Amino acid sequence: MKYQSNIDFAKKLDSTDPLKSYRDLFYIPKINARECRYFCGNSLGLQPKSVSDYIKQDLEDWKNYGVEGHFKAQTPWFSYHEFVTEKTAKLVGALPHEVVVMNTLSVNLHLMMTTFYRPTKKRFKIIIEGGAFPSDIYAVQSQAKLHGFKIKEAIVELWPRKGEEILRTEDIEKEIKKHGKELALVMLGGVNYYTGQAFDMQSITKAAHKVGAYAGFDLAHATGNLHMHLNDWSVDFAVWCGYKYLNSGPGGVSGVYINEKHATNTKLPRMAGWWGNDPTTRFKMESKFVAKPTAEGWQLSNAQILPLAAYRASLEIIDKAGITHMRKKSILLTGYLEFLLNQLILEKGLDLFKIITPKIPDDRGCQLSLQFKKDGKKLFDFLTKKNILADWREPDVIRVAPVPLYNSFEDVFVLYETIKSYYK
Repeated sequence: MKYQSNIDFAKKLDSTDPLKSYRDLFYIPKINARECRYFCGNSLGLQPKSVSDYIKQDLEDWKNYGVEGHFKAQTPWFSYHEFVTEKTAKLVGALPHEVVVMNTLSVNLHLMMTTFYRPTKKRFKIIIEGGAFPSDIYAVQSQAKLHGFKIKEAIVELWPRKGEEILRTEDIEKEIKKHGKELALVMLGGVNYYTGQAFDMQSITKAAHKVGAYAGFDLAHATGNLHMHLNDWSVDFAVWCGYKYLNSGPGGVSGVYINEKHATNTKLPRMAGWWGNDPTTRFKMESKFVAKPTAEGWQLSNAQILPLAAYRASLEIIDKAGITHMRKKSILLTGYLEFLLNQLILEKGLDLFKIITPKIPDDRGCQLSLQFKKDGKKLFDFLTKKNILADWREPDVIRVAPVPLYNSFEDVFVLYETIKSYYK
């Protein structure tokens, strides 16, 4: 598409946007009684207007039925998680028995590593991207320590080449091959939170399997953002949160994917819990754990009903919009923003910031990360005062995430105009 740097062009794009009506399904935060331009969906998605009705229904069922709500509620609590399974599987490109929604992200990451990080004296290393989100780094480090390994010996961090900001797939594959005989697990983010780089999960998984290692991904910044095919790619496991692009509220529930060859293997080691036990014998209260032969066999406790209600409300919207349509608009939004920012640099002759997110649309999600040589935090504060909510990440990056469900092309243009006014 040939973009133009004027408001009429932005409004024209909005007028023909097939997803334009979805913005009305969300509450847009207000600053000084005015709706803001919200670009923080990669930190916390906006609240769907339908969430309160979903939660109120479960509160009403709790009030009316008490414990009997497990079976008499409008959406019975005993099987509540099953009501989001099919749509969740569709969203990440999985089979229904490969996914389960439960717990929170870091908890699920540790549960998966309990199963898929089974180091030996010869094969014990974990590959992770350098600069991964801290919780991922903490998780792999603590898992290595729990198994008696030194962090510096067990954890291999991948860094871009000198003078570059993103990792090349061929360099990742090369590092996997280099550590092959000692490698137990490759555990990367699907999309790097800082740079916005989307990794080639299919190629990385293939490279890991070639050397006999597992491949797992933290999809916190990928689910509801990228169009994924986890089953087709033979990914071993993945986890994600529900509060970013899935708009299910602060601290929202997490999702888990486990490839069917593992999910159906009830002999795999795991942390066992009551809700992972075969539901046909669950209420016999037997002491022997018999795992359900699906991803649900990794459940520990009964479902978190109120957080799941928020998740279910948002998932209905996402499923109706369709990840294919969302991804198409996402590429246009980031493409338009990239065009406008590059236009600004040309107009002003600025050498103050650069876009460190990959230029190729397939290599990024709906995020652009702007790295500043100076005054980045001052610009961020200026944007906030002008009713634009972006995200500041130390030491020098503003992350901007135009989310296709509720951001408009006019939002993007106003952001550009506001940045431009700062540099007058």
